[in-house]
Amino acid sequence: MATEAFEDIAETFEFLEDWEDRYRHVIDMGKAMPPLEEAFRVPATKVDGCASQVWLLPEIEGTGSNAVFRFRGESDAMIVRGLIAVLHALFSGLTVSDVLKVDAAAELGRLGLNDHLSAQRSNGLRAMIERIRALASHAASGA
Repeated sequence: MATEAFEDIAETFEFLEDWEDRYRHVIDMGKAMPPLEEAFRVPATKVDGCASQVWLLPEIEGTGSNAVFRFRGESDAMIVRGLIAVLHALFSGLTVSDVLKVDAAAELGRLGLNDHLSAQRSNGLRAMIERIRALASHAASGA
């Protein structure tokens, strides 16, 4: 299960055969994201487990399992900003219950990211996914 935005990324990655081109594309996606205002770069939005500084701000519309999940993010590392953009494409716009159904590892595996990210970046990516799932789970529970 992937959003149309994520499918567009997967299609682009198929066209870009060289990993360096894919890497540049991810960085460009990060550069295209609007910055997260300084006021939202606080401990409550910071993602632990990332080598870089990462903040994810949830923007959930509605309540319960049918609430729509969106988020904004920021990082001090350009490649990580790009990874946030990829996750945004993967998860934003889904209901919180659908966010919990996404097999992020499989979807990201389609892009070949696991094969080309350092261990630290892979751990950080997992930490971001865990945070997104936790935010969605919390919203789905109505808490």
